[in-house]
Amino acid sequence: MYCTRQITPHIFWVGGNDRRLALFENMFPLPNGVAYNSYLILDEKVALLDTVDSSITQQFFENIEHVLEGRTIDYVVVNHMEPDHCANIEELCRRFPGMKIVGNKKTFQMIRQFYDFDIENLVYEVREGDELSLGSHRLRFYFAPMVHWPEVMFTYEEQQKILFTADAFGSFGALSGNLFSDELDFEDVFLDEARRYYTNIVGKYGSQVQAALKKVSNVEIRMICPLHGPVWRKNLDYILTKYDLWSRYEPEKQGVVLAYASMYGNTENAALVIANRLAEKGVEDMRVYDVSKTHGSYIIADAFKYSHLIFASPTYNAGLYFGMEALLRDMAVLNVQNRKVALVGNGSWAPSSHTVMQKMIGEMKNMELLAPPLVLRSSLKPSQREELVAFADAVGESVLGNR
Repeated sequence: MYCTRQITPHIFWVGGNDRRLALFENMFPLPNGVAYNSYLILDEKVALLDTVDSSITQQFFENIEHVLEGRTIDYVVVNHMEPDHCANIEELCRRFPGMKIVGNKKTFQMIRQFYDFDIENLVYEVREGDELSLGSHRLRFYFAPMVHWPEVMFTYEEQQKILFTADAFGSFGALSGNLFSDELDFEDVFLDEARRYYTNIVGKYGSQVQAALKKVSNVEIRMICPLHGPVWRKNLDYILTKYDLWSRYEPEKQGVVLAYASMYGNTENAALVIANRLAEKGVEDMRVYDVSKTHGSYIIADAFKYSHLIFASPTYNAGLYFGMEALLRDMAVLNVQNRKVALVGNGSWAPSSHTVMQKMIGEMKNMELLAPPLVLRSSLKPSQREELVAFADAVGESVLGNR
């Protein structure tokens, strides 16, 4: 049975949801599933903007057949060639043999890499700024390379002022009937997952996102249609401002993320004592994570959100505990920067975790160390109370704007 939404008189959402998928890209937890968006424009010519993942192929074709009512598709616009959006191109070509595939040079290179069917007579190659008329609707193409693949482009529909943005402005999380961001409680239901999606999928490419934002800054946009998550038709400045902040690696708010690793609870104890001292100092917004229990994507999302980071880890095999090492490595890959940092190391005979962490943090951009690392030997002792208080107070005063 079809399941579609009309977003303007002649433009329809024909996507779907997958609540069974446990891991996005087989890496990132999806407690609430994921939405795959696809859009169909009916005019003198019919254009489909992107397809969906193979997991919802049946739903997808039921949707487009319902909207088409016997018509054919003239163009499929491929804004992004990642398999969760291009999985149905070959089947579309079988069902609609006169259909042209609209993309750029890199799009067609990737199609030939993913597929074995002959596309030579199906290619409709576009360049930056090219336009495609469907009748009363006209499509204009803006290239957005490395947001987050090299072939990515945005498609702008001139009549309704709609920007189709590939993975940009997307989110983890399946849709629950409500397609538009103003139909649901975005801040409570989707904001954290939109941030986690951006920071872990697109986060590395902040400069490219800035370039894309600048490219469309003078374009009148009334609606933003991403390939995952809700569609934006109201308060567009809200999500545009978030993307501007995230892609400039600027924190959204003052607060602390405290991520610790602990084998037997001793490093955890030190982390909790520090958090308690920060609360006593008046720091109100803190997130405390055990890196062995919480997937790194959640911690990284909050590292983008908050201004201050504390990392605490035991020494392991004369180096850094594996979970903490993986987290810091992922942060470096995703370009986390412009944060204030403090470190806690532990070790029973040769503490070195603080040295490794300091080196890894030092290789990131504009990361300020607020105090000398707090170094423990096996466990926190009363004799270190004064040192711990000074350590925590240095962080707290910075968060509260006193230094």
